[in-house]
Amino acid sequence: MTGPALGSLPTADDRVPAFWHALGLPGLADVHVHFLPPRLMRRVWAYFDAPGPLVGTEWPIRYRWSDTDRVAHLRRLGVRAFSALAYAHRPGMAADLNRWTLGFARDTPGCLPSATFFPEPDAPGYVEAALAGGARVFKVHVQVGGFAPTHPALDQVWGMLSDAEVPVVVHAGHAPVGTAHTGPDSFAALLARHPRLPAVVAHLGAPDYREFMDLAEAYERVRLDTTMAFTPFLDQFVPFPRDELPRLRELGLAGKVLLGSDFPNIPHPYADQLTGLARLDLGDDWLRAVCWDNAARLFDLT
Repeated sequence: MTGPALGSLPTADDRVPAFWHALGLPGLADVHVHFLPPRLMRRVWAYFDAPGPLVGTEWPIRYRWSDTDRVAHLRRLGVRAFSALAYAHRPGMAADLNRWTLGFARDTPGCLPSATFFPEPDAPGYVEAALAGGARVFKVHVQVGGFAPTHPALDQVWGMLSDAEVPVVVHAGHAPVGTAHTGPDSFAALLARHPRLPAVVAHLGAPDYREFMDLAEAYERVRLDTTMAFTPFLDQFVPFPRDELPRLRELGLAGKVLLGSDFPNIPHPYADQLTGLARLDLGDDWLRAVCWDNAARLFDLT
């Protein structure tokens, strides 16, 4: 296998465009980017400033900027397609969040119309409205939301997304701190009920990488995103098992691995994500698939 030479790795953000140019790509597609209403984003940042039970470590926000400045930075990096993932952590939030994120996408070229949901009686109604409004990707955070993915109130919603073939990015893994509802067993129970669910498992399912790769192999529509995996920050806590790299390569070439970053809520430069992927030495074809081609097929990007 071959990959970018060490000297061409994007060791700083200003070198990111040269990285994807060298791969012959039109840019990057990042399925795990967060944009939230400004007041809510400030509250999220405040939570990371004082690590609570669902963070567990110091986590300095690298890109604590305005929406305008963050969009401009994505443009400079060459991120041509990105999500605006929001997630509800209590009842009564999701519908308003969806109105904001869908509006943000309408006003922001390159942003995938994004939405969320929470286990509550009106979830099917506002999910249907979001789909009618053009939502192309959803996000749920089992850890922060504190609910089981098999919650009865979500059964109809999972079915709707399966029928519509609209992906949902799910933070289902235990990292950074596990709860009663995180982990591969809970997610496997969901897939047993909804085997056609087009799910994207955030963070490669860290720390249970092997088990979530098993699920990606077993279910046609299950994919994984790379968010924070292979960065020095995450590697110090839950490194990816090196003996699983051949399987990760096969999954990526099969369209099952997508670039994710967690921008802007990351404690490192955006470039760290790409450098970590390149240093795996899984080949240029794998990098092209992960950084653009797989998302381009999933979201019909041009």
